[in-house]
Amino acid sequence: MIVDDEQPPKDACGVFGVWAPGEDVAKLTYFGLYALQHRGQEAAGMAVSDGSTVVVYKELGLVAQVFDEATLSALSGHLAIGHCRYSTTGSCTWENAQPSYRPVAHGGGIALGHNGNLTNTSELAAKASGPIDPSRPLPKATNDSDIITALLAGHPDRSLEATALEVLPLLRGAFSLVFMDEHTLYAARDPHGVRPLVLGRLERGWVIASETAALDIVGASFVREVEPGELIAVDEHGLRSQRFAPATPKGCLFEYVYLARPDTSIGGRSVQETRVEVGRRLAREAPVDADLVIPVPESGTPAAIGYAQESGIPYGTGLVKNSYVGRTFIQPSNTIRQLGIRLKLNPLRSAIAGKRLVVVDDTIVRGNTQRAIVRMLREAGAKEVHVRISAPPVKWPCFYGIDFASRAELVANGLTVDEICASIGADSLGYISLDELIAATTIDGDRLCRACFDGDYPIDLPAPELIGKHLLEGIYRELAKDADGVATGSPAVGAEDALSRP
Repeated sequence: MIVDDEQPPKDACGVFGVWAPGEDVAKLTYFGLYALQHRGQEAAGMAVSDGSTVVVYKELGLVAQVFDEATLSALSGHLAIGHCRYSTTGSCTWENAQPSYRPVAHGGGIALGHNGNLTNTSELAAKASGPIDPSRPLPKATNDSDIITALLAGHPDRSLEATALEVLPLLRGAFSLVFMDEHTLYAARDPHGVRPLVLGRLERGWVIASETAALDIVGASFVREVEPGELIAVDEHGLRSQRFAPATPKGCLFEYVYLARPDTSIGGRSVQETRVEVGRRLAREAPVDADLVIPVPESGTPAAIGYAQESGIPYGTGLVKNSYVGRTFIQPSNTIRQLGIRLKLNPLRSAIAGKRLVVVDDTIVRGNTQRAIVRMLREAGAKEVHVRISAPPVKWPCFYGIDFASRAELVANGLTVDEICASIGADSLGYISLDELIAATTIDGDRLCRACFDGDYPIDLPAPELIGKHLLEGIYRELAKDADGVATGSPAVGAEDALSRP
């Protein structure tokens, strides 16, 4: 499944929602998810309602692998939500694919898609469960999204909207949500607005999406961002908005660096424009004499353009990317595995032979990818290789929806810039500073989360043993050890079958 030994940082997911009577909402959702595929490649799914029944279809794989014409034709209705997943809470299993679904006691059900990570998962698991009943099987879903769904489905005597206004203030961490029952589409964003979420307008309806690029692909016009701490509901009576918490914005800075598509807009500014400006500032901070500026495609391309513009060094293509290498279920042979990064990138020898190169990339995680790229370029005849990075050194893990390497694995934690340069075999190495990166976004730095760069986490974190990708799996294993259903010392001993019982 992995074609090289260093995967880039992964986002949790992309979410999409549409309320549009008279439209083919399943196909709109499909194309919306297609536009958000970069945010998660492990699983995809959607829930569709015709006003009486919510039908959920999900599977492991890319959007185009999960859905076909026959499947989409069978999903008829007037509202839908969709999700593409990369796992940051819970393993990559079918049970953890989204939308998650819970029936409601009086009939009907709730489906939910989530982008982000909660930080009080253990506490919420205990709230979502009733008394431990050893006669019932332990849950199969082990993600925080399923817990949110269970909490929303836990009050059948109230409307889903009223329940959401009670449940949402209990959640801590990062969450951009789309959820629905048979009649209404909902969207909510955490009070810090860590992960993006936008609202769009169709001629006959409304759209919610993680990025504006998903609005564009379905022909929706951008209206505004969903506000931090806001709950939106859309039904036959129109759109209404309520606030469940005051806004204290801390949008993710890394969205600008890598996660968002370049044709997406955040805070009224295109990501492409921001990344080009980052490249210009990087050229001023880390200049070098060279013959050619080349990007590591695709994420390094806008910054490389900016670097070339500011430095006056010509821009060119030196690395060719195989666009069809992504998630694969076919393991490479040992011989091919040793080629590593060449499965994705190959040098253009005629362009780089004898040249002094500036190679622009977005981040260095472990250093393995850059080491392989530098070696390839030298083997292809490059005279000098100067690496420039359009983000500061990544030194801290993310607990709000990005799957970084552990802190011990982040190369910037143990080595200086000069030592990293020597490690990857470059002639020089330069990063943009945090201040210059923030300035390029045109957003007030106090309104941004930059914890992966400076370790200043804006949302309080629990004790280390109460956080992590496999937290719930560990809790459930502890519960399974006790055949009598007696607490085993786990901090969330109340979490049990109520979290995923169909």
